[in-house]
Amino acid sequence: MQQTNLECIFAIRKSNSLNTTLCLDFGNTRIKYAVFHDDQLHHTEILENDRVDQIRPLIDRFKPDKSILSSVIHHDPAVETLLKESTVFHKLSHLTRLPFTVTVGKPETVGADRLALAAAAVHFFPKKNNLVIGLGSAITYNFINQYHQFLGGGISPGLEMRFRSLKDYTALLPMVKKDWNFPLVGYDTRTNILSGVIIGTAKEIDGMIDVYLEKYGNFNVVLTGGDAPFFARHLKNKIFADFEFLYKGLYAISETNNYL
Repeated sequence: MQQTNLECIFAIRKSNSLNTTLCLDFGNTRIKYAVFHDDQLHHTEILENDRVDQIRPLIDRFKPDKSILSSVIHHDPAVETLLKESTVFHKLSHLTRLPFTVTVGKPETVGADRLALAAAAVHFFPKKNNLVIGLGSAITYNFINQYHQFLGGGISPGLEMRFRSLKDYTALLPMVKKDWNFPLVGYDTRTNILSGVIIGTAKEIDGMIDVYLEKYGNFNVVLTGGDAPFFARHLKNKIFADFEFLYKGLYAISETNNYL
């Protein structure tokens, strides 16, 4: 029987003892990827866009055996075709085999990024209640109980939305870029906005953790996402800060759904 192109690719790669997985995260703000050799995170980087000319060099460079895509945007469909031709590929969706159950009313509406965060929580903190807070374009609060049930959570505006809303809905306030270096008491318009938005958001996060504590008692809190570094030092509650948590969740899901 004649081998398919994909079978030939993997026959060549069998001499390599490591399995390589390419994890792609197409978010609203950033297009990112991570490479795992077996279960070890090897490399992460931000891409310029979601087109094939950005993905093909990754295939040539890392020669992944498996790939997984989490996308919350309308990405270039040719990317999926390329990944299917070059790797054992899985697209994260509500049809994905997951290590937890989704008990919300409409499972198909849960964002792929939130599914990945929940998978990472179950993988690294099994049999515990977990609140995973993703700090990206939006802030997502994702609660997974000790029975591995994703109960949902909350969504609120991320930093970029808050800064932009001040510019767009006022006559004179400027657009301010994120910066961790600012005083509590702002001394000009820029530092007033930085203090109000970042410290105000930190207090929102602390407040959300507090109300979850009142209802569920002790649980793990994981802070992750591109904006997480702006908040870790401003929170009073104990947290685990893991900026690669979503990638680790994608890898765990890939292992469950992709078979060589």
